[in-house]
Amino acid sequence: MRAVRRVVLELLGWALVIGGIAALVLPGPGLLALFAGLALLSQQYTWAERRVEPVKERALKAAADGVETWPRILLSLLGVLWLIGTGVIWAVRPPAPEWWPFAERWWLLGGWATGVTLVVSGLAAGAGVLYAYRHYRSPR
Repeated sequence: MRAVRRVVLELLGWALVIGGIAALVLPGPGLLALFAGLALLSQQYTWAERRVEPVKERALKAAADGVETWPRILLSLLGVLWLIGTGVIWAVRPPAPEWWPFAERWWLLGGWATGVTLVVSGLAAGAGVLYAYRHYRSPR
């Protein structure tokens, strides 16, 4: 049972690290996923344990910077709404517009799975903005 737990935690850790790295350039909470993956891997590897704290510091700094001013808060919330809205449109998958130059099958590749992923990423980003606002902006 212990070996199964180790394999599951390691697979989940690596999936979160890879997903976090991808989400650094794609929509999604990249630093959060990267931190979670490294935190899981740090239970097995000392190299991961050494990297958890720097990633955590960067993630917390990014969260604090994101709610530093009201324009940044509004832009963060607009980004959250954009992600969720894009995910809903992607999941519904309306027909390709007339200006689309390629075959209909190339319109909104990925279908509902991509849409759900975008919505979940938007909800995670919204939770991150709310956490950052409450932790860094609200009066103590």
